[in-house]
Amino acid sequence: MKQVAVIEGDDAAPEAMRPVIELLQNQNLPLKLVYPIVGQPAIDGFGSPFPAEARESIDASDATLFGATSGPSGAALMYLRWGKNTYANVRPCRYFPGIASPLKSPDGIDFAIVRENLEDLYVAVEGDLSELDFLDRPGRTTRKPVRELGEGRYAIKAITREGTERVVRFAFDLARTRRKQNKVTCVVKHNMLRESDGFFLEVAKEVAESNADVEFDYFIVDDFACRMIREPQRFDVIVMPNLYGDVLSDAAGGLLGSLGLAASGCYGDDYAYFEPAHGTAPDIAGKNIINPTATLMTVGMMLEYLGFAEHSVRLARAIERVYADGRSLTPDQGGNVSTADMVQAVAEAV
Repeated sequence: MKQVAVIEGDDAAPEAMRPVIELLQNQNLPLKLVYPIVGQPAIDGFGSPFPAEARESIDASDATLFGATSGPSGAALMYLRWGKNTYANVRPCRYFPGIASPLKSPDGIDFAIVRENLEDLYVAVEGDLSELDFLDRPGRTTRKPVRELGEGRYAIKAITREGTERVVRFAFDLARTRRKQNKVTCVVKHNMLRESDGFFLEVAKEVAESNADVEFDYFIVDDFACRMIREPQRFDVIVMPNLYGDVLSDAAGGLLGSLGLAASGCYGDDYAYFEPAHGTAPDIAGKNIINPTATLMTVGMMLEYLGFAEHSVRLARAIERVYADGRSLTPDQGGNVSTADMVQAVAEAV
């Protein structure tokens, strides 16, 4: 029996989560679902957005399924990422017939972005430039110390050897399991950020040397952004620091035409949580039209992680059949059915 902590999320997210959870429960898998109370209900009942009871429920679970948050339930999300040390965010991007992609020739798009999930600018160490007056070292481009730059703010970009090694190793392992092109691409801005991004690339090359069975290449991030749009079929697994991964994984969703198709999983060495990347979509909350595909595919990733690979494949094929049929799609994909009706169509196709 596997236990999953379910957090439905905010705004429109529960409208996708609830029918998908019903579909999941109807698969008769050895799953126990628990619902930790977080966010505003937890504040009302316990005086905290993330009470100890919720943390204990997550710790006792084998994985967490998180809808999406725009409010105080984000405290639970911070724990799932930094508290559970889930350092690798995987964002698949795969086209199949029926998806309303804006590209003329989307056939063959099938890659996954692996985003380092804990470091880079997201260590969130920021402040006033005056705090750095002690730095006499001039900037490589400005050629003057920070104290001479004027009034302003700073943010620290932190790249560690440990953090880089583990996420790059994860990317190589993922490339092997995907059995696609067996290739890892590293994306950085090492030409300008020689010490930080240059170090990420240096460590990635070291890891590549011990994984010679997998092809390795690398691109400057702006060059990659162009190539991702122009020739997305050339990529398999792409690994990059946190900020680039955050931005470009959403851009990859644009290749398919909607973040409603953007599944996501965040993995650590001994825990993982799964959160569709469509956001909470407050503009359509209450309309029951949010695309449930991202949630469905995210559940598929979770099932594979929990050891139910056969059911994950079955769910993926059912989603593909619904898109190929084209009669049960939400408005963002050119259809006119509700979220619940689309999930029902997938349930019937499983």
